[in-house]
Amino acid sequence: MSQDRQLPLPLERPKRGGSRKGAGRKRGNGHDTDHQTRPEHKARFPVHVVLRTGESVGRLRRGRVMRSLRRALHVAAARVEFRVVHMSIQHNHLHLLVEAEHKLALSRGMQSFAISAARAINRAQGRRGKVFAYRYYATVLTNRRQTRHALAYVLNNWRRHREDHGGERQRRALVDPYSSGVLFDGWSCGAMSVPEDFVPLAVVSAQTWLLRVGWRIYGAIEPREVPGKLTSRSARRARAGT
Repeated sequence: MSQDRQLPLPLERPKRGGSRKGAGRKRGNGHDTDHQTRPEHKARFPVHVVLRTGESVGRLRRGRVMRSLRRALHVAAARVEFRVVHMSIQHNHLHLLVEAEHKLALSRGMQSFAISAARAINRAQGRRGKVFAYRYYATVLTNRRQTRHALAYVLNNWRRHREDHGGERQRRALVDPYSSGVLFDGWSCGAMSVPEDFVPLAVVSAQTWLLRVGWRIYGAIEPREVPGKLTSRSARRARAGT
């Protein structure tokens, strides 16, 4: 009668995800924010948020997409502790300036908006599936200069991407029609008049001191101002999801 033998223990550490090719959690690709716990949020600080879409989604700067996103903003406006104060639609990403009463309100507000926006974009584009490629980038605005830069960056972002050179109508325009800029009262030329046939994005009024008053010490924003790059410090915060 043969004796049972104990099999030798494996000396190599098993690979993550088993034997199936490509299994397991994928390595970071340098675009997504780190999946770490976001810091506590203080109500007095607004937040600059970026939501980037996947390659298959298509161009966002279309009338039907804007109309659908306007409805998604109505959903966000129903929340008391979370506010979308400004927004601009670029070819493959959204810029938002938001306010939230605390960390949970910011997290749930952004989750609700992202879901509504994804459904709106899919409906407008006649597609199904995932819309936003990565977690949202969030940069907390803690001082007046940073807030002024964020306002110019969001509202005039189309000039950074040279969307204002798309045609004669775009070159004549002072404000990006795919943004909430027409409702902004901080332009150097004064408030803009809203055409009768134009329905602006459904953003809400700012409540934080930085977005209402504080930023103005650094001067009104020129409509044709081309915002500079994010500072290295802001870029690091964005990548870290803070």
